[in-house]
Amino acid sequence: MTDLPKQPPAADPANELASDSSPIDPRDFRNALGNYATGVTIITAAGPDGKPYGLTCNSFASVSLNPPLVLWSLVVYSSSLTVFQNASHFAVNVLGASQQALANKFAKSSDDKFIGVDWSPALGNAPLLAESVANFQCRSVNRYYGGDHVIFLGAVEAYSYNRNEPLLFARGAYGRFLPDDDRQNSS
Repeated sequence: MTDLPKQPPAADPANELASDSSPIDPRDFRNALGNYATGVTIITAAGPDGKPYGLTCNSFASVSLNPPLVLWSLVVYSSSLTVFQNASHFAVNVLGASQQALANKFAKSSDDKFIGVDWSPALGNAPLLAESVANFQCRSVNRYYGGDHVIFLGAVEAYSYNRNEPLLFARGAYGRFLPDDDRQNSS
């Protein structure tokens, strides 16, 4: 691969979102996106029967401060899609640097990912995970379809956080935040 910009030929807008007509190589595109470091979250919600559901997600982002809005996205073929589409609330649990095993556990399919996990019910019974560095309790506001994902928009109704170190993800691996020494020394 080169460092030259990748510019696909002009696409027909009617077919631009069709998966088989894009001139961009999906694997290479994913590699390029992997250079953007993200935090790691576990998004949770309660099913109609009250059963807790959750999945590891790094597509979480803030949208607005006033009103407080956040978003995240889920691939359309996820087995949990219906739960999140029908839930009145969801929680975003931002993981700490010591929670890699938890991120891996929730990234895999399993009948009950919550076995052995310390959590408590929050708004809409969405699970809040113990020891996360931040959590956001959100009312589901809307969802949008974007390519092979559903984008969930949530109104933040409650949140909490601490100063523990967050877990980061970049280039297909977990990592840690290394603060700038100058900033740390000036505090």
